[in-house]
Amino acid sequence: MNFNIPHIPHRTTSPRDLGLTMMMDKGLSWRQAENFVDCCAHLTDLVKLGFGTSYVTKDLERKIEIYHKAGMKVYLGGTLFEAFIIRGMFNEYRDLLNKLNLKTVEVSDGSIELDHDLKCRYIKELSKDFTVLSEVGSKEEGILISPGKWINMMSSELEAGAWKVIAEARESGNVGIYRPNGTAHVALVNKIIAKVPSESILWEAPKKPQQVWFINQFGTNVNLGNIGHDEVIPLETLRIGLRGDTFHDFLPEELAKKSLK
Repeated sequence: MNFNIPHIPHRTTSPRDLGLTMMMDKGLSWRQAENFVDCCAHLTDLVKLGFGTSYVTKDLERKIEIYHKAGMKVYLGGTLFEAFIIRGMFNEYRDLLNKLNLKTVEVSDGSIELDHDLKCRYIKELSKDFTVLSEVGSKEEGILISPGKWINMMSSELEAGAWKVIAEARESGNVGIYRPNGTAHVALVNKIIAKVPSESILWEAPKKPQQVWFINQFGTNVNLGNIGHDEVIPLETLRIGLRGDTFHDFLPEELAKKSLK
């Protein structure tokens, strides 16, 4: 960092397995990707090319190469995986991953009805050649999944070969692990982490209050995703107590309660 200051919590360093930040690229140009790499590559572990944006983004392969050279894992949005699967094009999807030189893949079923055993078979097959992230939860508002089903799906997908399981929230942050008003389903999250290792979960948290909540609950090195390209640095300041929302959280008690006169 640029200067020394005491009582800053320890952050894991790249290549990270814990404390991951996933940036959601919703159609940046390759020049914008270069700018992002210049300012944020050291703080970013994963880049998701959101939903189907990779189908219409110009100079896609050039942009992917920029991210790869900066040491970030890049993968296509799960919605694109689902678009291929519903058309019966699994092999074509694998061919696309290889054509784009991608080593990471997301397997999801948030927009389609996919038998869970079949989903796990896709994970197992892809994990032979790729780092797999599997997403759990529906993208539809009002669809409630029981905690037991969340736990069973996450556990079986990790067992099938997923590196991390993603807790669905969409870029809107109001479905899946969140209520329609954007607040976390606290009881659901607590039941999940009682059975699934927290380090194996990537929590989608596109909104600042959600990021603050997860940092308060699970600490500096919680895995967080769906972060906007212009929110990666602000998120890092939240992680280390250099933003008002978490300013006192990592200070020694005598400093946190100190009154300056």
